Amino acid sequence: MWSLIVSLYPLGGLFGALLAGPLAVMLGRKKSLLVNNVFVVAAAILFGFSHRAGSFEMIMLGRLLMGVSAGVSMSIQPMYLGESAPKEFRGAVAMTSAIFTALGIVMGQVVGLRELLGGRQAWPLLLASCLVPGVLQLASLPLLPESPRYLLIDRGDTEACLAALQRLRGTEDLAAELAELEEERVACQGLRAWRPWELFQDRTLRRQVVSLVVLGSAMELCGNDSMYAYASSVFREAGVPPEKVQYAIIGTGCCELLTACISCMVIERVGRRVLLIGGYCLMTCWGSIFTAALCLQSSFPWMPYLAMSCIFAFILSFGIGPAGVTGILATELFDQMARPAAYMVCGALMWIMLFLVGLGFPFIMEGLSYFLYVPFLVVCVCGAIYTGFFLPETKGKTFLEISEELHRLNFPERRQGPPWRGPKVIQSTEL
Repeated sequence: MWSLIVSLYPLGGLFGALLAGPLAVMLGRKKSLLVNNVFVVAAAILFGFSHRAGSFEMIMLGRLLMGVSAGVSMSIQPMYLGESAPKEFRGAVAMTSAIFTALGIVMGQVVGLRELLGGRQAWPLLLASCLVPGVLQLASLPLLPESPRYLLIDRGDTEACLAALQRLRGTEDLAAELAELEEERVACQGLRAWRPWELFQDRTLRRQVVSLVVLGSAMELCGNDSMYAYASSVFREAGVPPEKVQYAIIGTGCCELLTACISCMVIERVGRRVLLIGGYCLMTCWGSIFTAALCLQSSFPWMPYLAMSCIFAFILSFGIGPAGVTGILATELFDQMARPAAYMVCGALMWIMLFLVGLGFPFIMEGLSYFLYVPFLVVCVCGAIYTGFFLPETKGKTFLEISEELHRLNFPERRQGPPWRGPKVIQSTEL
């Protein structure tokens, strides 16, 4: 029953990810985020009254609803931020999703301390505390404009698009950005929103889809979530008293928060590829040392301390690149019509992988013992290699420029032809 309650969260996340695409197309990015808070409020009510009602079924339903909310928001929020930001700051603005995800982890670890809301009497309040960010978003998000791209390209409302840009940019000259948006609108004119399965059938999106699947899978299978799960036993082995382990675990969340902030500040200087390659290479390095430390911890008294240090270093490396950059790939690699479907694919993949890792990690621990991180290291190496050879840099480029470059990569034999100005090539009339 406990395993079922835990696993209902990623199951709800899968449902939320599949719901995010239709919501983003029908309601828009901003309204979808507002509507999504219905799940948060309902879950908080179920959590808050579950103890008084003596019903664990209310906790199960609340976990499912919180998963749906997370699946929707983790898909639509980076889409909304990426579409609203200017190209010079698009990566940094979209990276704030990773910062607040890490902040949520740290806040959860802190308020879950036994001295705060982690005790026997206060745990319903701990679970119901999800209501606080929901109320904050309901109060603040109506003050912000809708995505300008959604208003112009999806809705064809030029005046609303201009008003949204003016609210976002202030007194800046908007002529160049409006011209860029108009070019993108012309390229998407007459096209409908893609369905998820159609992304896999069209050759013009081959590299984008492969990049999304490979790097999305690598982020979930790189071992970071398992490192959190394994941290408690390593800390105890290193001599940390059992009652103090909860304080040491807070340090792991702080590591990811710190590197997410640093990554946000440097992403527009060094680019996406450098952060991803550097992050995966460092994770490979620290994961290898961690494996060696586990194997030798009975031979040298200081090895448990080295293993504990590797946990912090591994999580720091994850926060540098994969944690934030992977989440903005669907925004930058796909055009306006394909972007919601891309986030559905990316979100579904992420939650399925999260579920499988949680399900399989105990068996990996039992079967591989001290070598349990070898499969994760292979994933990290593959992620670094794929990024180095196949992922194009998107720093400082407009969405249309990114689409043109990806089209040239998908059709290398046609590089000498006329410049491509649309998201899809119709073979019969290409000449």
